[in-house]
Amino acid sequence: MAKHMNGRLFKRFTLRQSFILLSAATVIAVLAVVTMEFAWAEKLRQRFGESDWILPPLVAMVMLTVAAGIVAMAILFYRWKLKRPLQILKQASEKISANDLDFRISYDSRDEMGELIEAFENMRSTLEKNVRTLWRSVEERKKLNAIFAHDLRTPLSVLKGNIELLAAYLPEKKLSEEKALELIHTMNLHIVRLESYAEAMNSIQKLEDLPVRRTSMDIITLTTLLNDSAKQMARQSGKTFVASMEYDHTQINVDPYIVMQIFENMVANGIRYASSQVNVHYDIQKSFMIINVTDDGQGFSKDALGKAVLPFYRGEVWDASEHRGLGLYVCKVFCDKHDGSLLIENGPHGGGSVTASIGIERVDK
Repeated sequence: MAKHMNGRLFKRFTLRQSFILLSAATVIAVLAVVTMEFAWAEKLRQRFGESDWILPPLVAMVMLTVAAGIVAMAILFYRWKLKRPLQILKQASEKISANDLDFRISYDSRDEMGELIEAFENMRSTLEKNVRTLWRSVEERKKLNAIFAHDLRTPLSVLKGNIELLAAYLPEKKLSEEKALELIHTMNLHIVRLESYAEAMNSIQKLEDLPVRRTSMDIITLTTLLNDSAKQMARQSGKTFVASMEYDHTQINVDPYIVMQIFENMVANGIRYASSQVNVHYDIQKSFMIINVTDDGQGFSKDALGKAVLPFYRGEVWDASEHRGLGLYVCKVFCDKHDGSLLIENGPHGGGSVTASIGIERVDK
């Protein structure tokens, strides 16, 4: 108990105080031993009379005593004040070198070594925070790049399909000028969309940073554009696409590119799981545009109903090269950004049902 109390008391001293204390104790101990050695030499002189031979061993013993005292003081100073903190710093440095920052270091002393270890712990903590921030930034960028690649496929498919249509029928004049101009207009819209999307992806750090740019647009024009994309996607997959609507002819303020990304990801998800047909129903309710996509597949599993909107969730889809598990996650993020929501459920007659509520502003004519 006394040893423990002495150890705790000794840890309160600074290195300078500890060095002075050990030096004083060493001097006292050495003087005591040297005094004993002189007393021993005096006894020998009194016993043998002749004292010339006594002086050399006495000097050697005194020197050895002083040297032993210095060595003992250095060992005690190292063991009491330096050994443990140096071991702590060495182990911490080895962990940091191995990119392991998930640890804590502490030293129960108020001396300079305790202050050094505290500063080292602050440095480690700051480094850990910076690495975690950098890691999150890299992960967000990787996720963003995956989403960018994922969402490029649909407009590129539409452009490819329209080009093939023009190349096949325009030379033979089987395509009317009006239809050709319509296809060109659709292609131009998708090109502008790709340019806007690429510019946005280059400047933002995560998907949630994508800006919402509302513009006034006729609801018929918007749904026609959406249906054209869906028909292309369904045709390429050998599925049937059916659209229905329930709204008045009206003008709305909306970001058409975000709406298209929400819609295309919903349709792509429906096509992926549909047996033969995908249905889309549009509706305008108060300040929301409702888009409901259903399919005639097996529907969502219990696990998928809770996890389908998580990034990179793939469920039991085997074709992982084509399906990155990002579509519904993108839909949810964009619905939230557009003051709406996303609902995932199974239809009353089977199959999956995904409903996007997108916040809009009606434009009075």
